[in-house]
Amino acid sequence: MKELVVISGKGGTGKTSVTASLAVMAGNAVVADCDVDAADLHLLLSPSVMEKHVFRSGHEAVIRTDDCTGCGTCRYNCRFDAVKPADHSIGNPVYTIDPIACEGCGVCVHFCPVNAIDFPEQICGDWMISQTRCGPMVHARLGIAAENSGKLVSLVRQEARRVAKENGHNTIIVDGPPGIGCPVIASLTGSTHALVITEPTVSGEHDLKRVLKLTRHFNIPTFVCVNKWDLNVSMTQNIESLAQRSGAKIAGRIRYDTNMTQAQIQGLAIVETKSPAADDIRSIEAFLTTGKE
Repeated sequence: MKELVVISGKGGTGKTSVTASLAVMAGNAVVADCDVDAADLHLLLSPSVMEKHVFRSGHEAVIRTDDCTGCGTCRYNCRFDAVKPADHSIGNPVYTIDPIACEGCGVCVHFCPVNAIDFPEQICGDWMISQTRCGPMVHARLGIAAENSGKLVSLVRQEARRVAKENGHNTIIVDGPPGIGCPVIASLTGSTHALVITEPTVSGEHDLKRVLKLTRHFNIPTFVCVNKWDLNVSMTQNIESLAQRSGAKIAGRIRYDTNMTQAQIQGLAIVETKSPAADDIRSIEAFLTTGKE
């Protein structure tokens, strides 16, 4: 099974736009949106949710104020300053826990002398299986200030593989997160190919170096595409030279095209419109499929 992960060293390079176009051209692939911290592929593919599930991960300490004696042991032992005094004007002083500051380490639970602290599993977001005009889509939404995005990414990929296997799909197209952190590593691990979308800027070149180092570490065959290449031709040439020296192949270039924005406003992938950038992406898709421009 082919699993192509589209990533970028930084945000805003056009990664999701390219992913949507590849999904449209593939026609019957399973699409996975692994940018769970800021998912937006659904804006272009308009999925109809078929299944929705709660994502639980980690734990959160909760003090039962009726049972709290106000001894302060939890506050003394908390290294994240998550334990706060509650309203001391009513009865004995008690404490509460700030859910944003709590790291779920469980120290307060262990040391509470009267066992007044619960430690339930935390709801961190939800994940969905949907249907789009391109085929099945697995996507997710991480809760506000929630953690464990890497674990949610792994779950999305796992479900995408299951859906692909059960329905006879031989291709999975993954919209990965930007950067090189835990969610990106979770998106890349075990994939068959990576397509890095970059832009002809100093920051684009800098972050491309980091992401290519990451794909080399996992020994993943990597392609590079420079989006809006014609805005800085010399920088584009530098970036392509860097990519080739790093062992990556140049999949192609996408020119700057205002039709890209207009397609997004209409909720369309750029290849569903007649525009120069659409032709560029079709050439890239042909290269990824056949290895020839």
